[in-house]
Amino acid sequence: MAYCDLLRMTVLLAAGAATALAAITVVSASSSSDTLTLYVAAAWWVVSLVAGIVLGRPARAAEAMRPVLAEARTATALPSLGNPNRAALARLWPLAAFAVVAGGLGLVYSGVAAIGTGFALGAALMLRSREGAVTAIEDRDGVRFYVEPGSALEPVKLVRTPGLRRERPPPGSPPPPPTAPA
Repeated sequence: MAYCDLLRMTVLLAAGAATALAAITVVSASSSSDTLTLYVAAAWWVVSLVAGIVLGRPARAAEAMRPVLAEARTATALPSLGNPNRAALARLWPLAAFAVVAGGLGLVYSGVAAIGTGFALGAALMLRSREGAVTAIEDRDGVRFYVEPGSALEPVKLVRTPGLRRERPPPGSPPPPPTAPA
């Protein structure tokens, strides 16, 4: 599976988990008339939002991706991709399990879903720029990064393969002159 696809799926799953947990928090707290939980949840969500935006800046994303991409094993051929859904499930099941457990407990204790919402929101916002950082390096170097199959409990290991290098003029340079008609 392509590493950019895994990063994109991670952000979408975390954002979806945050949305579902926020809905569970509101429904659970409003059914029990627990306004204190809603006020604390709103404050925690704002803190998570700000922290996720600050920690997810593009410069930080590029810095966070540097060691993972530098340790990628180089291959001359495309790795066997297998089933990308299976690879995604093998890597993202802890995030899905977190959402299910927090949501289940949130139906009884609305504070659990509220706290889980903040963590999922912060994670989605923190990881949102990493795909762009990897794509920029892939475009610059003319390579593609793929995820090696493995457990979600181990660090991600990547395979670096040759890609299609794109020759682009540097930003701010004038466009090429038009070609003469034949």
